[in-house]
Amino acid sequence: MSGNRRKFLIAAGGAGLALVGVGGAFVATRRPSRGLRAWAQAETTTSDVRLDAFRRAILAPNPHNRQPWQIRLVGDDTAIITCDLERRLPQTDPFDRQITIGFGCFLELARIAAAERGYRMDMTVFPDGEPQPRLNSTPIARLKFVADASVPKDPLFSAIVRRRSSKVAFEQQRSVDPAVLAGLTNVGIAGALSQATSDPALVSDLRSLTWRAWMIEAGTAHTWMESVDLMRIGRAEIEANPDGIALGGAIIEALAVTGQVTRVKLADPNASAFKMGVDRYRSMLERTSSYLWISTPANTRADQVAAGRAYVRLNLAATAEGIAVHPVSQALQEFPEMAGELDDLHRRLGIVAPARVQMLARIGYAAAVEPTVRWPLDAKVLGSSA
Repeated sequence: MSGNRRKFLIAAGGAGLALVGVGGAFVATRRPSRGLRAWAQAETTTSDVRLDAFRRAILAPNPHNRQPWQIRLVGDDTAIITCDLERRLPQTDPFDRQITIGFGCFLELARIAAAERGYRMDMTVFPDGEPQPRLNSTPIARLKFVADASVPKDPLFSAIVRRRSSKVAFEQQRSVDPAVLAGLTNVGIAGALSQATSDPALVSDLRSLTWRAWMIEAGTAHTWMESVDLMRIGRAEIEANPDGIALGGAIIEALAVTGQVTRVKLADPNASAFKMGVDRYRSMLERTSSYLWISTPANTRADQVAAGRAYVRLNLAATAEGIAVHPVSQALQEFPEMAGELDDLHRRLGIVAPARVQMLARIGYAAAVEPTVRWPLDAKVLGSSA
């Protein structure tokens, strides 16, 4: 980090402290409590097992935290899951592959939660066929919840409300033991292959590749602006729209108040706000000693759902082990400027077409982070029908 940017961060901290002095409990009130209620509400139970399952399912990891799920309850035991087409990411995810993976995460959390209540969740994905090349208004899945005393409870259930995507620097001197990595990759599902490495040479290659990929996304106007447009700057914006990329905390609030962090400046490669983001991400990637990835035999919609189910299971298993997970999916994106890195990643990991890498993440040990804000369940339930 340059001396000027270090001074900028120090000044930002000072600005935050100054605002505490003149604004009373400024820092204490910066936590977006309303946007975090969904995490507490996940612990509640009702007579409808579907709603209990979906309270946990909406906590699923998903690209840019768009939370695209729409839920329609049918009768007493069925639900239809569709995609909110306004919540896709056409620039960085032009074929809705990552959005579909997010639905896989959602469905697996719902299944785990239903099993905890003694219900089997019979799942038919894309009952009306797989939409191509993009998702449409047809169902992602049709779910039927059936009381079944023989359904085993999933040991990963307790990790659902503790799961995080840890977008922070990891402990540099502490890598994940290979035996632990092997255990994590064994919790997946059929149809998706989970693999991991702490091999220094491969890790070094992946650090370089993921950094190049991040800079391509950040340096390409149409893809970077998709992220900038979804940034929620400060508590008020986060509470108003508890989705997208939340930029909160006392320092961000102080910088926003003083005009040093705005969408215009976050979009400008020459602005300090943009450069701070670059420094932060580079620091995170440099302090990575293990990676994991998930591949599928092909790249069908069903494959993408399977990858999401496998990924969230791995994330839950890591949580149970006290291990942090942070997806770094830029190199997997299909916009034209990323084609070279996408090919390079498959070559480095030995994945040959028609097989496809669906998820890539860095894993390690890190301090606990806050959960990501969520829309409450009632914002995602469209209604009921007979």
